[in-house]
Amino acid sequence: MRDSKFFKIKVTVPVEKADDIRRAINEAGGSRQGNYDCASSSYKTTGRFRPLQGARPAIGKVGEIEKVEEETIECLCHKDKLKDVIKAIKETHPYEEPAIDIIKRYEI
Repeated sequence: MRDSKFFKIKVTVPVEKADDIRRAINEAGGSRQGNYDCASSSYKTTGRFRPLQGARPAIGKVGEIEKVEEETIECLCHKDKLKDVIKAIKETHPYEEPAIDIIKRYEI
């Protein structure tokens, strides 16, 4: 087993903004596999959070628990494009603190 040149990116976003995030990822060079681009998978989930004092929530109010229908998007990203893709996600995502998982991959 050896380190892959690709990472898996996983990000959750409100359903109505999912296409914007997919587009930003692809335009920044992510979601490419071989001779394909725009390659991702997704599933619906429910996000829950409570904005604390000092937060500027895109959804909900400070001090109140919020429940949001979200979509989790997963795709591959070449290590050379990782910084650009993360930057594009942060610039496009409506949340002030989006949770972005960057998962190391291995080749067999």
